[in-house]
Amino acid sequence: MIERLVEFFGALPPEWIICLIAALPVSELRGAIPAGVILLDLPLWEVLLLSYLGNLLPVVPLLLFLRPVSRWLHRFSVWHWFFYWLFARTRRRAKIVERYKGLGLALFVAVPLPVTGAWTGCAAAMLFRFRFWPAFLAIASGVGISGLIVAGMVHAGLSLL
Repeated sequence: MIERLVEFFGALPPEWIICLIAALPVSELRGAIPAGVILLDLPLWEVLLLSYLGNLLPVVPLLLFLRPVSRWLHRFSVWHWFFYWLFARTRRRAKIVERYKGLGLALFVAVPLPVTGAWTGCAAAMLFRFRFWPAFLAIASGVGISGLIVAGMVHAGLSLL
């Protein structure tokens, strides 16, 4: 999948490709860091920085507009069921956020597994009624920790080769 994204964005400079892959909801920086280091042959420190910034690109609009957009789209049956599914799933997986608030949100986002990144963190922040700045700081911290974990794993994997 990541190879296809790199191919799709292939006409762009490699730095932009990393930012765009990191900004996407499924790949986020978990996909951008290996893509940048392995497929685009960029230095790990540069990929880590670009991935971090790219992963934060959608956070501000999501924190500001997810609630009003989801309320508006709830009026349509297809979107109603989608948001019901998304928010129920987020609630089930975000017990740590409910319990530990900002620290829990940061830890939730920091775990580099599917459905625990910045996009889902924004949904959790909305569901648990975080204010903008505490949510943004927690998500930014979690993204940074996740980036360091993924970069460490990529570095360790490459050193084994």
